[in-house]
Amino acid sequence: MLGAAATLAPMLPAFAASPTGVPLHGLSAFGELKYGPDFPHFDYVNPSAPKGGQMNFAPPTAQLNQSFLTFNTLNYLVLEGDSPPRMEYCFDSLMVSALDEPDAMYGQLARDVTISDDRNSFVFTLRPEARFHDGSPLTAEDVVFSLKTFREKGHPQLTETLRWLTDVVARDAHSVELKFDGKQSALNVLSIVAMPIVSKAYYSQHDFSASTMTPPLGSGPYKVGAVSAGQWVEYHRVDDYWGRDLPVNRGMYNFDRIRLDFYRDRQAAFEAFKKGNTHFREEHTASVWATGYDFPALKDGRVIKREFPGEQTPSMQAVALNQRRPQFRDARVRRAVALCFDFQWVRRTLFFGAYDRSQSTFERSDFKAVGLPSPEELALLEPLRDKVPPEAFGPAIEQAVSDGSGRDRKMLGEASRLLSEAGWARAGSSVVDAKGEKLRIEVLAEGDGIVRLFTPWVENMKAIGIDAFIRQVESTQYEQRMSDYDFDMVLFAFLIGATPTVDGLELLYSSRSADRPGARNYPGMKSAAVDGLIEAAGKAKSREELVTTVRALDRVLRARLDWIPTYYLANHRAAYWDMFGFPETKPDFGFPVEVLWWFDKDRAQAIGKG
Repeated sequence: MLGAAATLAPMLPAFAASPTGVPLHGLSAFGELKYGPDFPHFDYVNPSAPKGGQMNFAPPTAQLNQSFLTFNTLNYLVLEGDSPPRMEYCFDSLMVSALDEPDAMYGQLARDVTISDDRNSFVFTLRPEARFHDGSPLTAEDVVFSLKTFREKGHPQLTETLRWLTDVVARDAHSVELKFDGKQSALNVLSIVAMPIVSKAYYSQHDFSASTMTPPLGSGPYKVGAVSAGQWVEYHRVDDYWGRDLPVNRGMYNFDRIRLDFYRDRQAAFEAFKKGNTHFREEHTASVWATGYDFPALKDGRVIKREFPGEQTPSMQAVALNQRRPQFRDARVRRAVALCFDFQWVRRTLFFGAYDRSQSTFERSDFKAVGLPSPEELALLEPLRDKVPPEAFGPAIEQAVSDGSGRDRKMLGEASRLLSEAGWARAGSSVVDAKGEKLRIEVLAEGDGIVRLFTPWVENMKAIGIDAFIRQVESTQYEQRMSDYDFDMVLFAFLIGATPTVDGLELLYSSRSADRPGARNYPGMKSAAVDGLIEAAGKAKSREELVTTVRALDRVLRARLDWIPTYYLANHRAAYWDMFGFPETKPDFGFPVEVLWWFDKDRAQAIGKG
């Protein structure tokens, strides 16, 4: 079964269209690179942006063990602990991505890369000027140490990505070879060359696995300057950063200081912004965006409120029902729960009409399936016909549209019918199984906004006999329970990336990740058909083939309903104190304001923040 779909896409070597035996300044999984060997800077930056000033902001994205809610370690490369977002700015990598290309990487630590004739070996020439923050040279031995250590002791997302890497060899001080087993995809290689490189010498004196508040030695544009565990962290720009004038860095990393403050309460965070303690904020609460921005600083023009275009990347926000608990393994139960979500009522009452209903975990991208399967999609799905729901072969599944009343009788009646069909019988105000045990759902939540979202959903579940309730916990407990898969039902948002990778898809959907700590397969789903389609995605020879394969995967996922899609926002809702400059044209595949914007002294002085 694992190979049924995958065999339809014969394995070609990674970067089959790229030349071998010659130094390359960049790598692209599919097609040509946009930027040539001598490009001065990326098109989406201001190469003359001034350095200086400070940005205090709340980051909208995080990676590995990073948390928006709290932090108790500065080690973001392992599973243990919660670290603050943006620790990655303290480190450099062999290559970095371009935000105006979906699957291209250009050299940072690496001056160039040479691909072997069999395309299973990649030799990187390191820039001899690369230095750690203590002045020590960054060499091939550091690359070898980093990748081997990540594979042995790193966060599970790192170890999984590295499983096709067979060896890392230092040829000399400034040349390192990465060897693969032939099963790697181009996208897998790109994920590896983007990993941070740490100091072998530093970790010979420090425990790599330790959860610690000691700032690590890095080589990147920033270092930890000041920190108070769980409250705030400041990243200070490294004045003598070795890579400051590289084409991949020019016009970026402009703030002298980037500060992140952590708030237990969403309203407290908003008040901090209104007072000017936070300078930039993305608004994720529709009611606040609609009614809360009426304070003096906005009315007199010191604060700007506007929308920026969203990225051309898959947007996922969905609810997981934990199938590690047997009552949720029946798709009819999951469908019944989904029918209790009256999005039309929520959109009107709580969202002020701001959000759209999400139908897919690949929403807002070309990877989302639409209408009937294409012949190419059917070629992938047909070998799996007896292993996937029949709905996968019809029009792409869409969630039911309610009457907007908040208690749609037709939808709730269908939900009750599905529960009965699945063996849950009505007993008074509850539904029970053959043993007389109630169908119980504890909804795990951390913030007040999520509680407001889930409250009408829970009320509808109660109406059809489910013993549903919300368990709101503080941030540390929430992170731990998520990591341990200790929940019945939870909401999760994730950015899959401009080009979904095999390891990224496995992280969310594969049988491999269902029982692995630190993964994101929160439903605990296990499907050989899904695994086969993920494997087929890794063998795509072009972006068109990848789109086709992921659309086929999307059809199966939507028919199975392991993840219940909720809603999405097309644009970024942002507010900021008018003290910044930024390129007006935003790149299509990222929005890192703390990297691309800069401090404008004149604007800052005009509003009293000079």
